[in-house]
Amino acid sequence: MARIAVAGYSRLFSSLSRPRHSILLFSPPIHTTPLLSRQMSVDAQSLADRLSSSGLLKIKGLIGGKWTDAYDGKTIPVKNPATGEIVAEVPCMGARETNDAIFHANNTFKSWSKVTAHERSKCLRKWFNLLIAHKEELGQLITLEQGKPLKEAMGEVDYGASFIEFFAEEAKRVYGDIIPAPLADRRLFVLKQPVGVVGAISPWNFPLAMITRKVGPALACGCTVVIKPSELTPLTALAAAELSLQAGIPPGAVNVVMGNASEIGDALLASPQVRKITFTGSTAVGKKLMAGAAQTVKKVSLELGGNAPCIVFDDADLDVAVKATLAAKFRNSGQTCVCANRIIVQEGIYAKFADAFLKAVQNLKVGDGFSEGVTQGPLINEAAVHKVESFVEDAISKGAKVILGGKRHSLGRTFYEPTVITDVKSDMLLSREEVFGPVAPLLLFKTEEEAIVLANDTDAGLAAYIFTNSVQRTWRVSEALEYGLVGVNEGIISTEVAPFGGVKQSGLGREGSKYGMDEYLELKYVCLGDMNRK
Repeated sequence: MARIAVAGYSRLFSSLSRPRHSILLFSPPIHTTPLLSRQMSVDAQSLADRLSSSGLLKIKGLIGGKWTDAYDGKTIPVKNPATGEIVAEVPCMGARETNDAIFHANNTFKSWSKVTAHERSKCLRKWFNLLIAHKEELGQLITLEQGKPLKEAMGEVDYGASFIEFFAEEAKRVYGDIIPAPLADRRLFVLKQPVGVVGAISPWNFPLAMITRKVGPALACGCTVVIKPSELTPLTALAAAELSLQAGIPPGAVNVVMGNASEIGDALLASPQVRKITFTGSTAVGKKLMAGAAQTVKKVSLELGGNAPCIVFDDADLDVAVKATLAAKFRNSGQTCVCANRIIVQEGIYAKFADAFLKAVQNLKVGDGFSEGVTQGPLINEAAVHKVESFVEDAISKGAKVILGGKRHSLGRTFYEPTVITDVKSDMLLSREEVFGPVAPLLLFKTEEEAIVLANDTDAGLAAYIFTNSVQRTWRVSEALEYGLVGVNEGIISTEVAPFGGVKQSGLGREGSKYGMDEYLELKYVCLGDMNRK
């Protein structure tokens, strides 16, 4: 049986009040309400007890509206990356459980797809309200299992809930079309209909937002879903699923299975009832899913790895560039797909930028996410630390210089020092691949043309950032960059109202915005003839 198993530890945290549309920042955004003065000491056991009593600490999978153990009784531990303590044990599910989840999702699809858009919208609105009402508990769950600072975790709840709110509204705007017919006795219609059962595979770095960004539009369109959250962070997904049931979304519309990733993935790919796969994660896994989906010719949307350039031109506002680059690089300890992976600075401002950026990074506070003032939590696991260490070692061996950090933090475990490295070249791993950690490599360039070549010299094409006060340069460079998202004088660019996705090997399709609805719809053309025609 899945069980709760939490060792005690004492940490401080603050309850927050933030606007529900605030974006995920490690420092307060402009319109944030200050921290409440009340602080409380809490240990993991009492926190787990309170979450359990609230009904949000779920430790079973959800199949057809029923909380279910793995059929063979196997479990996997969910650990707090800041302490190594086991927060809970959840079912280690596989193909059999996934196939049952698909069965229930398919049965529910037959009725949910016939529910009016107005009624689906009302259910999603109730789900959004419940997510916001339980913002504190959900934020605590995210910090417990993912490690990000509580302030940032609360921001993720706001951000994740915003997708449910947005798509609750978009559910009523799935419009068809009428085409002027070439013959007088014909009427031509275009309908948009839900694609069917959706397999949604989400990562560990945003355990709520990456789910709601997929499930929101799917449900709004009339689809049903089988969610596979990361085995590292399943508790947030389970809590969100519980709230979906409370909101009146019917049993079987939202299913959650976790455990044996390859078995679950293979079952989703093999089933002809699953008509769509949506995935956020590594490019390598995305390629496998894309190939597997060809077996049954499923629709696929993939949000894959990035290698974001952050270009700082000589004419940039130094203060704006430093603050925005800091946010783009060190949010979630560098563990986001849109992190500034390469900071490319023009020679005229390079020295000033490096000095100011170094001072800003020195002020970042590393620690347990429940501790007050912490802006940098742990990396997710030991493998993540090893990857960061190997990238830094590669850069040093090729002539780069570490001017700050460059090693594990004195806190031990998976904490890593915020790091700044200069003299980075394009042949180093730091330039070629995602480091996915708190390491900021600085590269120097001379001309605008050189910066564009450097930025585009990668197979990835998710996000890019530029800093300049020239309107003409803004247009030239934005259009020349081979990326799906471009931030100009801004380091935090994700929002529910804009399309999110990449080009090249960073993926297919878009999430969020009105364009995200199309990923879960099929077009049907109807030709209506004149029945009175002789």
